[in-house]
Amino acid sequence: MTEQNILNFPAQISLEFGLDYLSRVKLTNLALAEQQLAAFLDRLLEQPPESGVLLELLETLRAPLCFINEEMARRYHNKMVPLSSEEDAAFHSVTSSWSKMCRAYALCASLVRPAPEDPVFLKLMATILYRCIYYSGQILVEHYRARREHPSGIWLELHGYYASAEEWHIAYTPLTDPLENTVHATHCAAAYISLLLVDIASPYSHSVRNLNLLRRWAWMWAPLVSISPLNDDNELPPYIVELLQDQPLHPSVTLEGPARDARHLDTHRLHLQIQQSIGQLQQRISPDELGLGDENPSRVCKLLEQLSRPWSQSASPRRFRRFPSSGAAHLCTGFEAIFYHLENQAFEQPDTASAYSRADFDTLYTFRDQVDPGQALTIRPHIEFPYETWEVINQSATGFRLIRQEGGQRLSHGQLVAVRPHDGNKYLLAFATWLMQEASGNLIIGLSILPGLPRGVPYRIVDPRGGNLERFNPGFLLPPSPQGEDESIILCGGHAFSDSWLS
Repeated sequence: MTEQNILNFPAQISLEFGLDYLSRVKLTNLALAEQQLAAFLDRLLEQPPESGVLLELLETLRAPLCFINEEMARRYHNKMVPLSSEEDAAFHSVTSSWSKMCRAYALCASLVRPAPEDPVFLKLMATILYRCIYYSGQILVEHYRARREHPSGIWLELHGYYASAEEWHIAYTPLTDPLENTVHATHCAAAYISLLLVDIASPYSHSVRNLNLLRRWAWMWAPLVSISPLNDDNELPPYIVELLQDQPLHPSVTLEGPARDARHLDTHRLHLQIQQSIGQLQQRISPDELGLGDENPSRVCKLLEQLSRPWSQSASPRRFRRFPSSGAAHLCTGFEAIFYHLENQAFEQPDTASAYSRADFDTLYTFRDQVDPGQALTIRPHIEFPYETWEVINQSATGFRLIRQEGGQRLSHGQLVAVRPHDGNKYLLAFATWLMQEASGNLIIGLSILPGLPRGVPYRIVDPRGGNLERFNPGFLLPPSPQGEDESIILCGGHAFSDSWLS
């Protein structure tokens, strides 16, 4: 089989042909490999072989497809939203291939002749249902990592696969998954629970790096959690999952009367594991030794403390009550734009000789015959920085949740913005702590307000060894806090220096 005819398939793919085809896919050529694997998967769905052959081909396909999709996903991870057309195409390519894998395994299950009393059949069904949960979960996780609203019906699909495993009494049948862990066994219930844990941890409020970590921990610790039907004799748990509703784990206050489809999680052992891990980290045991990843210990400890409440299903009390609101808020991004709206004037270099770089002097010297001696050297054109209008959804004493219709500037998680509330006339500084694009294209952002009225200030880096001075940059000064903290200054990213270097 040559590279030219590798996309030519027989009427029905045999095991020998399929294994040979997959062995010839060159993963070093990402674009071609993605095309070849997509075409192969499409043919399996169009003309499926018998169940045994289909299952073996799908199992062989898992590793190269995982590699290709992870490489493709780099194109849209940690990118601003809305995604660009190229990034959006990569996102749809990845989620489409995960969806096809899920459909292919479901097709494989429909081709198997039922044998409820046969242990081999039950193990086979457990494997297939596990794969269906896994790939539906991959779709969900990619939406989190791309900050996109999860597709409608995805939770009903996941509930359905888990309910089928329950019905066949194979939800806890031990299985192995080389893509996730080659040492510890897993099962359908653990795969399902891990996705519930990721969702309840507020995935749109985490960076992609943190999201990858908490997904890894959820997968590792999900076997510590049990899931069971509600018992009418016991007190209603704080959170439940309803298998006939298209939603994940949610507060039980929404439950109206007894429901046979309701399940609850017992996370007691998981809570103990988190507390134990935090204690070990505080004793200077490295995260890598605990299986938590090669990460900074303080960072891991902080993230575990954040996960402790949702993963133990403890209601996380808000320091300040959030209440619905309405109105139009103004929002702008970029240091120069923020400076403009804070000071009502554009940022300009101070009119001193030391503010000019060598390149500036070279330009002035080269074109000096065009300069009017009676005119100031610096020509200041009129500059305005527009703002965007967002609708307020709700607010608290320390933040807002806003929504913007489709279109507008791109934003990133953790980005510094300036916002003028609907009920105020001054701009405040805030960070984007929650960010998601709806299926309709609307963008929702959660903002955490920095305390105090900020001022725009120019700053520059002074070389402590002497020499030329850098140009000034726009920065922002926050007043001392009521708790006794000193003034704070916010500078452009990429600067690392001591306070004595500031001018």
